[in-house]
Amino acid sequence: MDRAGFLDRLIGILSESGLRYCVIGGQGVNAYVQPVVSVNLEIAVATEDLAAAEALLRQHFRVERFPHSLNASEAGSDLRVQLQTDPRYAVFVQRAAPRSVLGLTLPVASLGDVLQRKVWATLDAGRRASRRQKDLADISRLLEA
Repeated sequence: MDRAGFLDRLIGILSESGLRYCVIGGQGVNAYVQPVVSVNLEIAVATEDLAAAEALLRQHFRVERFPHSLNASEAGSDLRVQLQTDPRYAVFVQRAAPRSVLGLTLPVASLGDVLQRKVWATLDAGRRASRRQKDLADISRLLEA
């Protein structure tokens, strides 16, 4: 539920700013296979745009910094946006193409890059077991399709 229009505002702000980004993670998987419900939107930003993206998000939304991400949120919305700060994901932006995500046409990482993200996530020993199981299920969904 996004009663605040958070998704539309976020995408509008990113698009108007000219920052280069793409959708990765579960919503990236949903762009290639039959979607499953998720309240998370994970994005990667080009390395040279990362500092500007953080500053821009902080101007408009509540932002929390974690070791490998920035999490943006807004009151009145259940949507959680996670901007990856791990530099491995920045190259995904170069290979992204427009696809349908959450009813919008957004730049989405290539199929190979979405799969790579999920493989890296399953190999992350610090990740919760339940999250790693979801990542494995997402890999299976991609391979079956």
